[in-house]
Amino acid sequence: MMLFSHLGVCSLNKKFAVLPALVLGFAMLANSQTPAPAPAAAGPPPTKIGIINAEGAIVATKEGQKAMDEFQKTVVTPKKDALDKLQATIQADTDRLRKGSATMSLDAQKKLQADIDANTKTFTRTQEDAQAEVQDQQGKIFQELGTKMMTILAKYGTDNGFAVVLDVSNQQTSVLWAASGVDVTSDIVKLYDEKYPLSAVSAPAAPAAPAAKPPATPPAAKKQ
Repeated sequence: MMLFSHLGVCSLNKKFAVLPALVLGFAMLANSQTPAPAPAAAGPPPTKIGIINAEGAIVATKEGQKAMDEFQKTVVTPKKDALDKLQATIQADTDRLRKGSATMSLDAQKKLQADIDANTKTFTRTQEDAQAEVQDQQGKIFQELGTKMMTILAKYGTDNGFAVVLDVSNQQTSVLWAASGVDVTSDIVKLYDEKYPLSAVSAPAAPAAPAAKPPATPPAAKKQ
């Protein structure tokens, strides 16, 4: 029987887990977000080449950490707990059927086997639904944060004379080796946190102060 880990979700102990099968598609973001080229300037074109671990950069930002923690708590953990509970029921019934095969009636064995089969089908269907939702929700997180990061990367590359920055977290990017000095991941994370500080992203609006009540009017003095 497949375990929940087969959903492609990293261990819950890893705080900044990402889907190993998820390809961020940073190249697609680049195509949609890259601004129109500026007029050609005098001098040779830029020749610097950089690399970035785009997935790692997103989950290393403070906003990314918060989003992934919330995703783990509200999506991954409840689904894992539900599947673990159902799997435990199937395992307990399977053990009971095996141990009681010599003493249980044939009807009881058939009933228990039918329960096991039904729960196994439910487990498989629930696992598939959970996998689809996990991938969908995490994809939305990466899409939202990745789009914002792309604008920062485009400006950083232009300001620092880069001709191209390759995403080494994308399995389709064939980078076999790169010097550490060309890795711009930490710079982009720093710039992201500066532009999108967590307090500005998640701080709730302060409640409005209650309107001041007018002073109570003292009762009119009784006429003598």
